[in-house]
Amino acid sequence: MSPDSVTPGSARSAAEVNEQIRALWTRAGGSLSPQERAEYELLVVEWAAAIRGAIIEAA
Repeated sequence: MSPDSVTPGSARSAAEVNEQIRALWTRAGGSLSPQERAEYELLVVEWAAAIRGAIIEAA
């Protein structure tokens, strides 16, 4: 999933995604499996899109 494939306005807030990222790391005990790594990467892309959307709205 590339950052360009995230639809503006359909993403969760950066805070919501950040909470999910934190929960993933907590469940994983600090060491991600390959499946968890893939989930983490998707979450980071979603988080970045949410941050970018918040910046655009603020401008």
